Amino acid sequence: MAIHYELVKRCSKTGARAGRLYTPHGVFDTPIFMPVGTQATVKAMSPDELKAMGAGIILSNTYHLYLRPGHDLVAEAGGLHKFMKWDGGILTDSGGFQVFSLGPLRKITEDGVTFRSHIDGSKHFLSPEKATEIQMALGADIIMAFDECVPYPAEHDYAKKSTERTTRWAERCKTAHTRKDQALFGIVQGGMYKDLRTMSANDLVSLDFPGYAVGGLSVGEPKALMYEMLEHTVPLLPDNKPRYLMGVGTPDCLLEGVMYGIDMFDCVFPTRVARNGTVMTSRGRLVVKNAEYARDFKPLDPDCSCYACRNFSRAYIRHLLKTDEIFGLRLTTTHNLHYLIDFMKNMRKAIIDDRFLDFRREFWEQYKTR
Repeated sequence: MAIHYELVKRCSKTGARAGRLYTPHGVFDTPIFMPVGTQATVKAMSPDELKAMGAGIILSNTYHLYLRPGHDLVAEAGGLHKFMKWDGGILTDSGGFQVFSLGPLRKITEDGVTFRSHIDGSKHFLSPEKATEIQMALGADIIMAFDECVPYPAEHDYAKKSTERTTRWAERCKTAHTRKDQALFGIVQGGMYKDLRTMSANDLVSLDFPGYAVGGLSVGEPKALMYEMLEHTVPLLPDNKPRYLMGVGTPDCLLEGVMYGIDMFDCVFPTRVARNGTVMTSRGRLVVKNAEYARDFKPLDPDCSCYACRNFSRAYIRHLLKTDEIFGLRLTTTHNLHYLIDFMKNMRKAIIDDRFLDFRREFWEQYKTR
């Protein structure tokens, strides 16, 4: 099997767990945050910089790479690892969420999804088989089954039909998947309904995937509802396989996700907000572009050891951002990714030392959500 999960330590009081994920391109400690490289690059970062800050697995996007430059070209280059010169782990999503996000530009049927490109309006068709074929050509270590992401809010009847279709599509993906050097994960759907989450998890576990994602969360629902769905769903998944919460990347949600037993996370959030001048700190978000930091010569986060915080002040980084200097975006992106990767390392250590709840309490004592 291309992927193997090893449980190292479980929190004695919560579902939090520290593990190790074995892949064809390395062994990675969990819980882990995976930076998103939508178009075969993590925006503003080089592979060497990502490696230096401790990134292990990064994501690339099936939908976007299918449209540009094309999966055939990537395969001709030797696969994503060679194409982007990244020798760590890679996970590709199935394109399901991106197609879901197109709204009126797409039409869902049992066969698959017909959609129009957001780039030029050209018409395309993505089926479970096609999504699997594209991901096999891209050559990631972990690929995802093609699913239908249930929107929020959704009526129970719609969510049930959608979730049942996701299971049928997962079976088709498994049949189409033939590469032995990559692992195909199933995606649990079900909207905000516990009975549908149970049905989806049971159906997918019966198909025996090497790992499972929890999808259809962080799509606009209140955080309390997301946590409720996680608390219900995660115990239904196999204990000896990795669990991945898709599209979550703020410190508070990472912490709570780990508490419920999630091992893997990804999100564009840290890189996207960095480009807008927002950075994550141990005390909450800081919008460094704001005027109050014009003469602030402290680092972005006094508790952070990243390149940006070791060398530059808030005032300087604000100056770069206000004058549209690319270096400013690189510094805020460097900081946000380093912060989250380091946060996950510290969380893992707390689990191993059996002080996860202390870690959680200390985090909430100083962290402000805003």
